[in-house]
Parts: sequence; structure tokens; C-alpha cells
Amino acid sequence: MLDNQPIKALFLDIGGVLLTNGWDRHARRHAAELFGLDYAQLDERHHLTFDTYESGKLSLDDYLKRIVFYEKRHFSPLEFTRFIMEQSQPFPEMIELMKQLRQQHGLKLVAVNNEGREINAHRIRQFGLDTFFDAFVSSCYAHLRKPDTDLYQLALDVAQVEPEQVAYIDDRLMFVQVARTMRMHCIQHVDYDTTRSKLATLGLTLDG
Repeated sequence: MLDNQPIKALFLDIGGVLLTNGWDRHARRHAAELFGLDYAQLDERHHLTFDTYESGKLSLDDYLKRIVFYEKRHFSPLEFTRFIMEQSQPFPEMIELMKQLRQQHGLKLVAVNNEGREINAHRIRQFGLDTFFDAFVSSCYAHLRKPDTDLYQLALDVAQVEPEQVAYIDDRLMFVQVARTMRMHCIQHVDYDTTRSKLATLGLTLDG
């Protein structure tokens, strides 16, 4: 184990940290109300197949056929897809914090997130994430999902850093705990002020 290593990379979850979650239970409940769907059935079908979609083994069209369009609807797949994409909203303070930390400390920024391909691509484009992230180690590309430690190891390999040189930020406690077993510095994101304070204890502060 290498002690007292300076932080060289930030590994970041996207949903719940920089953006709202792309397609969570609140969005599914809203969709059920808006489109007149049985929420319990929608949610059960979602849980039965969403892991496959997030792992990049199923297209969004096929995922929607399994959870919504397995029978005739009064709305189109395009309308439903548009609704899904519209649920993503940014957390501007967090995005700006990461941009500034990257610039001032010369950090590598690597996304380590569970997301389906089409939703991931939309969020990257819509919010310009590719303008400041160095790599996207996303479940849909790697065919691995958190909390599989192989995904974290892949991110380390891509970034070419030691675990002790990484600050990992995620809003999900389990994912933080798993990453911690790999010797990364881990922060469970609750809000902007708390995360900024915890980053400061790792030496990641902003001038002024």
C-alpha cells in the first residue's frame, strides 16, 4: 500500500452527484401518472430487465418494449423516450466545482456510473460532460455494473492511477463502501457544502 499519495484523479458518479438521476423510481411514478400506466407493473418489469439495459446488452427501444410497449399504447415510443430524457437536470454548483478542481489541481476526471447507452449519451451531450471529463467508464460500455469491483478496477486502469490517488464521489452508500475496500478515498455525496468540505480534507481546495 502506498501511503500519503496526492490525489491525482476524481472518480465521479453522475446521477445524484452532477445531475439528477436519469430514470429513477420518481421518474417512473411520474411517467405512470402522465401516460396512464399501472405503476406497480411498470416498476416490476423495470426491475426484471433494467440491469440488462444498464449493462449495455439491450437497446433502449428493446427495454421499452419489455416494460411499456408489450401491448398497444395510445402514445408512441418516441413520446415516452422524450419524457425519459427530459427528466435529467443539472446540479450547476457541483459541475462548476469539479471543473475548477480539475483545472486548479491538474486532476483526471473519470465517470464511473451505471447508465444505459442512450440515456448516458444524451446526458453527456446535453450537459457538455465530455468537455471536462477525461473518460467515461460507464456500465453500458464496460458491460459491468457497480458494485462489481471489476468496474472500479477498469477505471483505475484507464486513469493509470493507484487507488490511494483517487477521490471517489457517489451518492449511494453501498458503492462508496465497496470502493473503500479497494483503498480509494471515498465520499458519500449528500450536498454541495459537505462534499466540498470533505474534498478539502484531501487537499482539494479552490483558490479564493
